[in-house]
Amino acid sequence: MNEVYPHMRQGKVENNFEKTILSKPNQDSNLDLFIIASLVNRESSSLSHAATETGISDMDTTIDTALEAGFRHIDTAYAYKNEEAIGKSLKRWFDSGKIKREELFIVTKLPSSGNRAEDVEKYLKQSLENLQMTYVDLYLIHQPIGSFPEPDKDGNRVLDPNTDHLSLWKAMEAQVDAGRARSIGLSNFNARQVKRVWKNARIKPANNQVELNLFFQQKELIAFCKALDVTICAYSPLGSPGMRIRNHKGDPSIIDMPLTHPVVLKLAKKYNKTPSQILIRHSIQRGVVVIPKSNNPERLKENIQVFDFVLSPDDVYELDFLDRGEKGRSLPPFGGMSKGVLEHPENPQKDPY
Repeated sequence: MNEVYPHMRQGKVENNFEKTILSKPNQDSNLDLFIIASLVNRESSSLSHAATETGISDMDTTIDTALEAGFRHIDTAYAYKNEEAIGKSLKRWFDSGKIKREELFIVTKLPSSGNRAEDVEKYLKQSLENLQMTYVDLYLIHQPIGSFPEPDKDGNRVLDPNTDHLSLWKAMEAQVDAGRARSIGLSNFNARQVKRVWKNARIKPANNQVELNLFFQQKELIAFCKALDVTICAYSPLGSPGMRIRNHKGDPSIIDMPLTHPVVLKLAKKYNKTPSQILIRHSIQRGVVVIPKSNNPERLKENIQVFDFVLSPDDVYELDFLDRGEKGRSLPPFGGMSKGVLEHPENPQKDPY
Protein backbone atom coordinates (compact mmCIF):
# COMPACT_ATOMS: atom_id res chain seq x y z
CA MET A 1 0.00 0.00 0.00
CA ASN A 2 1.37 3.38 -1.01
CA GLU A 3 1.90 5.31 2.24
CA VAL A 4 1.31 8.60 0.42
CA TYR A 5 -2.37 7.67 0.38
CA PRO A 6 -3.09 6.10 3.79
CA HIS A 7 -6.74 7.18 3.44
CA MET A 8 -7.23 4.70 0.59
CA ARG A 9 -8.11 1.13 1.53
CA GLN A 10 -9.01 -1.38 -1.19
CA GLY A 11 -10.57 1.28 -3.37
CA LYS A 12 -12.62 2.77 -0.55
CA VAL A 13 -11.91 6.20 0.90
CA GLU A 14 -12.26 6.25 4.66
CA ASN A 15 -13.79 9.08 6.64
CA ASN A 16 -10.33 10.48 7.38
CA PHE A 17 -11.76 13.36 9.39
CA GLU A 18 -13.37 10.97 11.84
CA LYS A 19 -10.44 8.58 11.80
CA THR A 20 -7.79 11.23 12.43
CA ILE A 21 -9.52 13.73 14.70
CA LEU A 22 -12.10 11.63 16.49
CA SER A 23 -10.20 8.42 17.19
CA LYS A 24 -7.00 9.44 18.95
CA PRO A 25 -5.58 6.81 21.32
CA ASN A 26 -5.37 9.37 24.14
CA GLN A 27 -9.01 10.32 23.81
CA ASP A 28 -10.99 11.52 26.78
CA SER A 29 -12.13 8.39 28.61
CA ASN A 30 -15.49 10.01 29.29
CA LEU A 31 -16.23 10.60 25.62
CA ASP A 32 -16.68 8.65 22.45
CA LEU A 33 -14.90 11.49 20.69
CA PHE A 34 -11.64 13.30 21.19
CA ILE A 35 -12.03 16.84 19.97
CA ILE A 36 -9.19 19.18 19.12
CA ALA A 37 -10.09 22.65 17.92
CA SER A 38 -8.50 25.37 15.85
CA LEU A 39 -8.10 28.97 16.87
CA VAL A 40 -7.07 30.54 13.58
CA ASN A 41 -10.31 30.45 11.63
CA ARG A 42 -12.15 33.64 10.74
CA GLU A 43 -15.81 34.52 11.10
CA SER A 44 -15.97 38.12 9.84
CA SER A 45 -18.24 39.27 7.04
CA SER A 46 -15.57 41.62 5.72
CA LEU A 47 -12.78 39.54 4.24
CA SER A 48 -10.27 42.34 3.85
CA HIS A 49 -10.99 43.47 7.42
CA ALA A 50 -10.77 39.87 8.60
CA ALA A 51 -7.30 39.48 7.15
CA THR A 52 -6.14 42.59 8.99
CA GLU A 53 -8.00 41.81 12.19
CA THR A 54 -6.54 38.32 12.48
CA GLY A 55 -3.24 40.04 12.88
CA ILE A 56 -1.37 38.21 10.14
CA SER A 57 1.75 39.83 11.60
CA ASP A 58 1.19 37.98 14.87
CA MET A 59 0.10 34.69 13.33
CA ASP A 60 3.38 33.22 14.57
CA THR A 61 2.32 33.96 18.15
CA THR A 62 -1.13 32.46 17.61
CA ILE A 63 0.25 29.31 16.00
CA ASP A 64 3.00 28.94 18.60
CA THR A 65 0.57 29.29 21.49
CA ALA A 66 -1.95 26.91 19.96
CA LEU A 67 0.54 24.16 19.12
CA GLU A 68 2.29 24.46 22.48
CA ALA A 69 -1.10 24.15 24.21
CA GLY A 70 -1.82 20.94 22.29
CA PHE A 71 -4.03 22.05 19.40
CA ARG A 72 -3.52 20.00 16.24
CA HIS A 73 -6.59 20.86 14.14
CA ILE A 74 -6.10 24.06 12.15
CA ASP A 75 -9.10 25.43 10.28
CA THR A 76 -8.72 28.04 7.56
CA ALA A 77 -10.15 28.90 4.15
CA TYR A 78 -9.15 30.55 0.91
CA ALA A 79 -11.64 33.32 1.74
CA TYR A 80 -10.05 34.07 5.13
CA LYS A 81 -6.91 35.35 3.39
CA ASN A 82 -4.66 33.92 6.10
CA GLU A 83 -3.50 30.65 4.49
CA GLU A 84 -0.14 32.11 3.53
CA ALA A 85 0.55 33.38 7.05
CA ILE A 86 -0.45 30.02 8.52
CA GLY A 87 1.77 28.19 6.04
CA LYS A 88 4.79 30.30 6.94
CA SER A 89 4.22 29.81 10.66
CA LEU A 90 3.81 26.06 10.34
CA LYS A 91 6.89 25.75 8.14
CA ARG A 92 8.95 27.13 11.03
CA TRP A 93 7.68 24.28 13.19
CA PHE A 94 8.28 21.65 10.53
CA ASP A 95 11.80 22.93 9.83
CA SER A 96 12.62 22.94 13.54
CA GLY A 97 11.59 19.29 13.88
CA LYS A 98 9.24 20.15 16.76
CA ILE A 99 6.27 18.72 14.90
CA LYS A 100 5.62 16.68 11.76
CA ARG A 101 3.08 17.46 9.08
CA GLU A 102 1.27 14.18 9.68
CA GLU A 103 0.67 15.16 13.31
CA LEU A 104 -1.58 18.03 12.22
CA PHE A 105 -5.07 18.06 10.76
CA ILE A 106 -5.32 20.92 8.28
CA VAL A 107 -8.67 22.07 6.92
CA THR A 108 -9.28 24.64 4.21
CA LYS A 109 -12.21 25.51 1.99
CA LEU A 110 -13.21 26.15 -1.60
CA PRO A 111 -14.50 29.73 -1.90
CA SER A 112 -17.99 30.39 -3.21
CA SER A 113 -16.41 32.01 -6.28
CA GLY A 114 -14.97 28.57 -7.08
CA ASN A 115 -18.25 26.66 -6.88
CA ARG A 116 -17.90 25.26 -10.38
CA ALA A 117 -16.37 21.91 -11.23
CA GLU A 118 -13.73 23.41 -13.49
CA ASP A 119 -12.46 25.72 -10.71
CA VAL A 120 -12.01 23.26 -7.83
CA GLU A 121 -8.51 22.06 -8.72
CA LYS A 122 -7.28 25.59 -9.38
CA TYR A 123 -8.39 26.89 -5.99
CA LEU A 124 -7.14 23.89 -4.04
CA LYS A 125 -3.73 24.11 -5.71
CA GLN A 126 -3.58 27.78 -4.79
CA SER A 127 -4.47 26.99 -1.18
CA LEU A 128 -1.79 24.31 -1.06
CA GLU A 129 0.76 26.76 -2.44
CA ASN A 130 -0.28 29.31 0.19
CA LEU A 131 0.00 26.71 2.96
CA GLN A 132 3.26 25.30 1.57
CA MET A 133 1.80 21.80 1.69
CA THR A 134 1.19 18.96 -0.75
CA TYR A 135 -2.17 17.97 0.72
CA VAL A 136 -4.84 19.01 3.21
CA ASP A 137 -6.56 16.59 5.54
CA LEU A 138 -10.01 17.95 4.80
CA TYR A 139 -11.25 20.16 1.95
CA LEU A 140 -14.70 21.69 2.29
CA ILE A 141 -17.13 23.42 -0.05
CA HIS A 142 -17.39 26.64 1.94
CA GLN A 143 -20.90 27.65 0.90
CA PRO A 144 -23.75 25.89 -0.93
CA ILE A 145 -24.35 29.10 -2.89
CA GLY A 146 -21.90 29.88 -5.65
CA SER A 147 -20.86 33.30 -6.91
CA PHE A 148 -18.92 34.66 -9.87
CA PRO A 149 -15.29 35.75 -9.35
CA GLU A 150 -15.93 39.29 -10.57
CA PRO A 151 -18.15 41.72 -8.62
CA ASP A 152 -20.79 43.95 -10.20
CA LYS A 153 -20.24 47.65 -10.97
CA ASP A 154 -21.01 48.53 -7.34
CA GLY A 155 -18.49 46.05 -5.98
CA ASN A 156 -21.07 43.51 -4.81
CA ARG A 157 -20.64 39.79 -5.32
CA VAL A 158 -22.77 38.36 -8.09
CA LEU A 159 -24.42 35.06 -7.20
CA ASP A 160 -24.31 32.17 -9.65
CA PRO A 161 -27.88 30.82 -9.99
CA ASN A 162 -26.60 27.65 -11.67
CA THR A 163 -24.64 26.23 -8.73
CA ASP A 164 -24.51 22.46 -9.30
CA HIS A 165 -23.54 20.51 -6.19
CA LEU A 166 -23.29 17.15 -7.94
CA SER A 167 -20.81 18.18 -10.62
CA LEU A 168 -18.94 20.17 -7.99
CA TRP A 169 -18.71 17.11 -5.76
CA LYS A 170 -17.26 14.98 -8.54
CA ALA A 171 -14.51 17.56 -8.90
CA MET A 172 -13.95 17.39 -5.13
CA GLU A 173 -13.65 13.60 -5.35
CA ALA A 174 -10.99 14.05 -8.03
CA GLN A 175 -8.89 15.96 -5.51
CA VAL A 176 -8.90 12.94 -3.19
CA ASP A 177 -7.95 10.71 -6.13
CA ALA A 178 -5.06 13.04 -6.91
CA GLY A 179 -3.83 13.02 -3.30
CA ARG A 180 -4.37 16.74 -2.75
CA ALA A 181 -7.10 16.14 -0.12
CA ARG A 182 -7.37 13.24 2.29
CA SER A 183 -11.06 13.84 2.99
CA ILE A 184 -13.73 16.13 1.56
CA GLY A 185 -16.81 17.70 3.05
CA LEU A 186 -19.32 20.51 3.17
CA SER A 187 -19.95 23.71 5.05
CA ASN A 188 -23.22 25.55 5.69
CA PHE A 189 -25.23 22.88 3.86
CA ASN A 190 -28.72 21.99 5.06
CA ALA A 191 -30.01 18.43 5.46
CA ARG A 192 -31.56 18.25 2.00
CA GLN A 193 -28.34 19.42 0.36
CA VAL A 194 -26.21 17.03 2.42
CA LYS A 195 -28.48 14.12 1.49
CA ARG A 196 -28.37 14.91 -2.23
CA VAL A 197 -24.56 14.97 -2.24
CA TRP A 198 -24.31 11.90 0.00
CA LYS A 199 -26.74 9.90 -2.13
CA ASN A 200 -24.81 10.58 -5.35
CA ALA A 201 -21.29 10.50 -3.96
CA ARG A 202 -18.61 7.93 -4.72
CA ILE A 203 -16.65 9.38 -1.78
CA LYS A 204 -19.08 10.33 0.96
CA PRO A 205 -18.79 13.74 2.65
CA ALA A 206 -16.84 13.37 5.88
CA ASN A 207 -18.00 16.52 7.60
CA ASN A 208 -20.44 19.42 7.54
CA GLN A 209 -19.13 22.57 9.20
CA VAL A 210 -21.94 24.85 10.36
CA GLU A 211 -22.70 27.66 12.77
CA LEU A 212 -23.68 26.17 16.12
CA ASN A 213 -23.87 27.62 19.61
CA LEU A 214 -25.86 27.32 22.84
CA PHE A 215 -28.72 29.43 21.44
CA PHE A 216 -28.58 27.77 17.99
CA GLN A 217 -27.97 24.09 18.66
CA GLN A 218 -28.92 22.61 15.25
CA LYS A 219 -30.29 19.45 16.90
CA GLU A 220 -32.17 18.21 13.82
CA LEU A 221 -29.21 18.72 11.49
CA ILE A 222 -26.84 16.97 13.90
CA ALA A 223 -29.14 13.96 14.13
CA PHE A 224 -29.62 13.85 10.37
CA CYS A 225 -25.90 14.01 9.60
CA LYS A 226 -25.07 11.48 12.30
CA ALA A 227 -27.41 8.97 10.63
CA LEU A 228 -25.36 9.39 7.43
CA ASP A 229 -22.02 9.11 9.28
CA VAL A 230 -21.26 12.75 8.50
CA THR A 231 -19.57 14.50 11.42
CA ILE A 232 -20.57 18.01 12.46
CA CYS A 233 -18.02 20.74 13.14
CA ALA A 234 -19.25 23.88 14.91
CA TYR A 235 -17.88 27.29 14.06
CA SER A 236 -18.75 30.19 16.39
CA PRO A 237 -19.44 27.71 19.24
CA LEU A 238 -19.19 30.52 21.79
CA GLY A 239 -21.90 32.51 20.02
CA SER A 240 -19.59 35.08 18.40
CA PRO A 241 -19.44 37.46 21.38
CA GLY A 242 -17.34 39.96 19.43
CA MET A 243 -19.92 40.10 16.65
CA ARG A 244 -22.78 40.52 19.12
CA ILE A 245 -20.96 43.36 20.90
CA ARG A 246 -20.15 45.15 17.63
CA ASN A 247 -23.76 44.86 16.46
CA HIS A 248 -25.24 46.01 19.78
CA LYS A 249 -26.08 49.70 19.95
CA GLY A 250 -26.89 49.84 23.66
CA ASP A 251 -25.14 48.99 26.89
CA PRO A 252 -22.66 46.12 26.21
CA SER A 253 -23.16 44.82 29.75
CA ILE A 254 -26.75 43.80 28.97
CA ILE A 255 -26.06 41.98 25.69
CA ASP A 256 -27.83 38.62 25.61
CA MET A 257 -25.25 36.01 24.62
CA PRO A 258 -24.27 32.47 25.59
CA LEU A 259 -21.13 33.48 27.49
CA THR A 260 -23.09 35.64 29.91
CA HIS A 261 -26.26 33.59 30.27
CA PRO A 262 -27.08 32.97 33.97
CA VAL A 263 -27.16 29.18 33.54
CA VAL A 264 -23.69 29.18 31.95
CA LEU A 265 -22.33 31.45 34.68
CA LYS A 266 -23.88 29.21 37.34
CA LEU A 267 -22.25 26.09 35.85
CA ALA A 268 -18.91 27.86 35.43
CA LYS A 269 -18.93 28.53 39.15
CA LYS A 270 -20.07 24.99 39.97
CA TYR A 271 -17.28 23.33 37.96
CA ASN A 272 -14.68 26.05 38.60
CA LYS A 273 -14.35 26.61 34.86
CA THR A 274 -14.72 29.58 32.53
CA PRO A 275 -18.00 30.17 30.65
CA SER A 276 -16.15 29.36 27.41
CA GLN A 277 -15.07 26.00 28.79
CA ILE A 278 -18.64 25.18 29.79
CA LEU A 279 -19.90 25.97 26.28
CA ILE A 280 -17.13 23.98 24.59
CA ARG A 281 -17.65 21.02 26.89
CA HIS A 282 -21.40 21.06 26.21
CA SER A 283 -20.80 20.80 22.47
CA ILE A 284 -18.23 18.05 22.94
CA GLN A 285 -20.64 15.96 24.99
CA ARG A 286 -23.13 16.32 22.15
CA GLY A 287 -20.56 14.71 19.82
CA VAL A 288 -19.70 17.92 17.98
CA VAL A 289 -16.23 19.04 16.85
CA VAL A 290 -15.68 22.62 17.99
CA ILE A 291 -13.44 25.33 16.56
CA PRO A 292 -13.62 28.32 18.88
CA LYS A 293 -11.77 31.42 17.71
CA SER A 294 -9.35 33.39 19.85
CA ASN A 295 -6.11 35.24 19.32
CA ASN A 296 -5.65 35.72 23.06
CA PRO A 297 -2.88 33.36 24.30
CA GLU A 298 -4.51 32.76 27.68
CA ARG A 299 -7.92 32.01 26.19
CA LEU A 300 -6.27 29.72 23.67
CA LYS A 301 -4.84 27.67 26.50
CA GLU A 302 -8.12 27.72 28.43
CA ASN A 303 -10.16 26.52 25.45
CA ILE A 304 -8.37 23.18 25.30
CA GLN A 305 -8.58 22.53 29.06
CA VAL A 306 -11.96 20.84 28.81
CA PHE A 307 -11.06 17.18 29.23
CA ASP A 308 -10.72 17.14 33.01
CA PHE A 309 -14.41 17.47 33.83
CA VAL A 310 -17.79 16.19 32.66
CA LEU A 311 -21.12 18.00 32.73
CA SER A 312 -23.77 15.99 34.55
CA PRO A 313 -26.83 14.80 32.58
CA ASP A 314 -28.99 17.31 34.44
CA ASP A 315 -26.63 20.15 33.57
CA VAL A 316 -26.50 19.09 29.91
CA TYR A 317 -30.30 19.01 29.86
CA GLU A 318 -30.48 22.50 31.34
CA LEU A 319 -28.12 23.80 28.63
CA ASP A 320 -30.00 21.91 25.91
CA PHE A 321 -33.16 23.73 27.00
CA LEU A 322 -31.64 27.11 26.05
CA ASP A 323 -31.84 26.39 22.31
CA ARG A 324 -33.69 29.16 20.44
CA GLY A 325 -33.61 27.69 16.95
CA GLU A 326 -33.09 30.12 14.08
CA LYS A 327 -33.46 33.09 16.41
CA GLY A 328 -30.25 31.96 18.11
CA ARG A 329 -28.02 32.58 15.10
CA SER A 330 -25.22 35.00 15.85
CA LEU A 331 -24.00 35.56 12.30
CA PRO A 332 -25.79 37.08 9.30
CA PRO A 333 -26.36 34.60 6.46
CA PHE A 334 -23.32 34.23 4.20
CA GLY A 335 -21.48 37.24 5.53
CA GLY A 336 -21.12 39.87 2.86
CA MET A 337 -22.80 37.96 0.01
CA SER A 338 -26.41 38.14 1.18
CA LYS A 339 -27.75 40.09 -1.82
CA GLY A 340 -30.06 37.78 -3.71
CA VAL A 341 -29.48 34.88 -1.30
CA LEU A 342 -33.15 34.50 -0.45
CA GLU A 343 -34.01 33.90 -4.11
CA HIS A 344 -31.08 31.60 -4.82
CA PRO A 345 -32.18 27.99 -5.52
CA GLU A 346 -29.49 26.69 -3.14
CA ASN A 347 -30.22 29.01 -0.24
CA PRO A 348 -29.95 26.53 2.67
CA GLN A 349 -32.26 28.58 4.86
CA LYS A 350 -35.22 27.81 2.63
CA ASP A 351 -35.54 24.58 4.61
CA PRO A 352 -36.18 24.28 8.37
CA TYR A 353 -32.77 22.57 8.87
